[in-house]
Amino acid sequence: MNPQDISIQLNSLCRETGEFILENRKKVRGEQVEIKGLNSLVSYVDQETERRLVAGLKDIFPEAGFITEEETVGQEQKEWNWIVDPLDGTTNFLFDLPVFAISVALYHGDRAEVAAVYELGQKELFSAVRGSGAYLNEQAIQVRSESELSKALIATGFPYYDFDRLREFNELLSHLYTHTRGVRRLGSAATDLAYVAAGRFNGFFEYGLHAWDVAAGILLVQEAGGQVCDFSLGDNYLFGKEIIASAASIHPDFSNLIKDKMKA
Repeated sequence: MNPQDISIQLNSLCRETGEFILENRKKVRGEQVEIKGLNSLVSYVDQETERRLVAGLKDIFPEAGFITEEETVGQEQKEWNWIVDPLDGTTNFLFDLPVFAISVALYHGDRAEVAAVYELGQKELFSAVRGSGAYLNEQAIQVRSESELSKALIATGFPYYDFDRLREFNELLSHLYTHTRGVRRLGSAATDLAYVAAGRFNGFFEYGLHAWDVAAGILLVQEAGGQVCDFSLGDNYLFGKEIIASAASIHPDFSNLIKDKMKA
């Protein structure tokens, strides 16, 4: 198993599968959209994209299991697992907002080894192999270097089904409005994490997420020189439904702020 070879094949598969998504942009009709849960939508594009990705990933590394959003394949977890979000930002896609992405990562146990986030609005492919750095369209990327939170641009995702910490979240936003350069919400956690890795955002935080939302972005941030933790400053950010990711230079201040403001 050569991680570099797997990365090359994964990147090619993401680009190829992304063409199917783009071909179907603006073609999805209302009756073709299913409601999985509160504010959680799925279309035939999500499902068919996942089927195509799964078929290609089986060819790349057949020994691996799968953790996928749409569960078009058995969710048998093994020593190695592909974690797949076929279309992160489905609501954006359905409303023709150009921020949506394919997110795929290969994990060995609880550690990412290979990752790709293909943001289709700008056809930007972010990729990483553990120990080899992070890349955007084959050009090396790094997190930003500002050391002051007051100069940082922060990204987040609004709660869309879990509103138990809404008051704390809104109070944290109020603080960030007045103590940073601004807050952005794109609607795709995978893209947000890729943008932290590329230095477009200094930091990102969100709760109510799933493993497939963040699996690839975690490795991108780490390989670009950033740091990742959960809201308790621990390492339960893959399956723990919450994540803080930022440039290392602001991580202590940023993560401690979120820890203090988002206490359960």
